[in-house]
Amino acid sequence: MNPTDTATDAPFWTGTPDAARFERLHDERLNRARASVAKMKAVSGPRTVDNTLRAYDDALLDLDATGSQASLLENVHPDAELRATAERVSQKASALATELSLDRGVYDALAAVDARGADAETRYYLERTLRDFRLSGVDRDEATRTRIARLRDELVEIGQQFSRNIRSDRRTITVTDVEQLDGLPADYVVRHAPDADGVITISTDYPDALPVFAYATSDDLRRRLYMEFNNRAFPANVTVLQRMMEKRHELATVLGFANWAELVTADKMVKSAHQVSEFIDEIVALSGTRATGEYGTLLAVKRETEPAATRVEGWQSAYWAEQVRRGEYDFDAQSVRPYFPFARVQQGVLDVVSRLFGVRFERIEAPVWHPSVECWDVREGDTLVGRFYLDMHPRADKFSHAAEFDVRTGVAGRQIPEAALVCNFPGGDSLDPGLMEHGDVRTLFHEFGHLMHALLAGRRQWTGTGGIRTENDFIEVPSQLFEEWVWDPRVLATFARHHETDEPIPAETVARMRRASEFGKGLGVRRQMVYARISLAVFDQAPAGLDVDGLIERVQTEYQPFPFVPGTHLQCSFGHLDGYSAGYYTYMWSLVISKDFFGRFPETDLLDPAVSMEYRRKVLEAGGSAPATDLVRAFLGRDFSIDAYREWLETTA
Repeated sequence: MNPTDTATDAPFWTGTPDAARFERLHDERLNRARASVAKMKAVSGPRTVDNTLRAYDDALLDLDATGSQASLLENVHPDAELRATAERVSQKASALATELSLDRGVYDALAAVDARGADAETRYYLERTLRDFRLSGVDRDEATRTRIARLRDELVEIGQQFSRNIRSDRRTITVTDVEQLDGLPADYVVRHAPDADGVITISTDYPDALPVFAYATSDDLRRRLYMEFNNRAFPANVTVLQRMMEKRHELATVLGFANWAELVTADKMVKSAHQVSEFIDEIVALSGTRATGEYGTLLAVKRETEPAATRVEGWQSAYWAEQVRRGEYDFDAQSVRPYFPFARVQQGVLDVVSRLFGVRFERIEAPVWHPSVECWDVREGDTLVGRFYLDMHPRADKFSHAAEFDVRTGVAGRQIPEAALVCNFPGGDSLDPGLMEHGDVRTLFHEFGHLMHALLAGRRQWTGTGGIRTENDFIEVPSQLFEEWVWDPRVLATFARHHETDEPIPAETVARMRRASEFGKGLGVRRQMVYARISLAVFDQAPAGLDVDGLIERVQTEYQPFPFVPGTHLQCSFGHLDGYSAGYYTYMWSLVISKDFFGRFPETDLLDPAVSMEYRRKVLEAGGSAPATDLVRAFLGRDFSIDAYREWLETTA
């Protein structure tokens, strides 16, 4: 560590080698949070920002670190005992957060603070905090608050069980004939060599499954893997989801809302579940003609080899879309994989971020939870401004998607921010270059957008305004905006080099890839609207008698031209139903904003830091210090518009 770095800025896993130590450490944190609350309540005389809001925020600082670190470890640690301990610590942190949110004494103390002379950020923080207390039910009678606390505690355990079932259900299929792998990349076939009994095993891990759906010529292979992929955590999560729906609906009605969706949208940019539904309808209408036309193209291409075909099945969509791009756009997605070996792509995104935002990265030796995890410091000049961890490859019992996890929120003058990226990319083996799909590269840039938001917003004056604390339907803006950089030939030329010849990816290849990517845009938007409508519909009504399987079939049939596949249970592995709950619309809502934002960047040089540094200052660094609408106006000079999104959706090759 640099001599100027303080002990409190040491990597978070320092001195935490086992489950018992982890639990003791966070029990101490929670006790400090309680002591801060007691100090706050004990104030006599006039209540001020310094003697009341500061003590409340001190409690949040400890509570935030415990909740974040427990959530990360329960999703990534290889040791079952420590994962179980982390779940228990998460429950303790959530219980204390609920207790705090229902403490009328805390609310009354904060409400009594005279903040008229405070800065705008502090006033906004106090106003938002008081609103959140009211949404939590602090103003209800004692019996009702007790019921609310019980329901919230139950929901924490239900959510943990839902996620655990997804993590642990890693499914496989087998084949005994290597010809079943026809069409798949050569490095994929090498990695899936037959075992001593001549059996080839393919898992539902993303690096295994996605290439099969896109490239395998065997329809049977694609179908069998599709069925397993879309039945992860089935049937275990059927009853878990039902309990989640019931308890959330009960909690919402206790709090005076018609349903859970109305409760969770009350503090969002969109304001109400009704507005979410209208937004989904608008996007469905905008994408309809394009989606229908693209499906017709898929069916026509399929009929070239299967003249009697009358439809394209769900497990065939990615494959036939790839055939369209090869035949009509002269682009084979496999042709770019050699330019994207994992290690080089990872360094590439670090270099691009460094150039755009004026920071540098240093890999350090630090305690981590698995040997494959890397730890990196973020510096600006000689100043340590943050730290992050990269856990990038699949393994048993690990979070199976891709996400940014907070570790602790940075506070100016007190502690640096820490965060982690947890992904499931190819590679991780010294013998495997980890050739990535371009979609994988896009995912890595997406997650780095979240990461830099968390880290660059880590120097606010309050825990409660630092990090990613904007409205939930704004938090995907930085991640979706950063995806734009992976389509630029000048950006890709900085790191995309052939893993054998070291030749840079040709600009003409990138241009063809970009043209080909326009095909399937309408179908892709419709798929996202399936997720958005399902996530809303399971929570915007009373769950009694709701047939979730039937709901999914109806939505898929209405929004997508592909026939519903009987025997699949999408909801069981749809992890966003826990975290985002009714808010999956957030992705498309944020994409509308990010498309508008992107218009501010110079098309001729996306590596020019001028606008990106302005974006850093006005949006990323702002964290949760102001409403998202204010951040939008600060960067755009106006409210956001759907025009740029509509133009993007209508653009053809």
